[in-house]
Amino acid sequence: MSFLEILLLAVGLSMDSLAVSVTSGAIMRECSAYRVVKVAFVLAFFQAAFTLIGYLLGFSFLKLIETVDHWIAFALLLYLGGRMIWESRQEKEEDEKMNPLCLKTLCGLGIATSIDALAVGVSLALMQTSLSVITTTIAIVTFLFSAFGVCFGAKVGNKIDLKLDLIGGLILIAIGVKILIEHLFLS
Repeated sequence: MSFLEILLLAVGLSMDSLAVSVTSGAIMRECSAYRVVKVAFVLAFFQAAFTLIGYLLGFSFLKLIETVDHWIAFALLLYLGGRMIWESRQEKEEDEKMNPLCLKTLCGLGIATSIDALAVGVSLALMQTSLSVITTTIAIVTFLFSAFGVCFGAKVGNKIDLKLDLIGGLILIAIGVKILIEHLFLS
């Protein structure tokens, strides 16, 4: 694979993380270095880790992964999105709503947005490509996109008084539906 192909692969894989980080920034409404790095690091870690895990699983597990990866991603995104929508409709104080900085929430989002990276890792194993450059590029691109997303979401969230957790929940569910449709009807 050329570096341009690797870069395009990394950008494609990081799009779900970008959407999630924009939503997280909008909910937090603050763009401190700690918040940016925490969200971006967790999302980048899962993208790189799932690529590596997929690569290590190799082609022997390809059929197993292909049959369930879309369902896992859909279920996780549906749960997290549904939770965000439900919480947006509750009369709660701002600090009682879902916290995107909660490690449990971040890990759930990281896993949900990285399921495709698992399948990509398996594909990379079949192509017998060098993993170190690819995994590092995926991690860096996802980190940068996610960091930008948190800051962008925080700035937009502070200027627009919308139920951004409702919108974020709908976005997560839409991503899950997109993954499910792609795997069930377009594969």
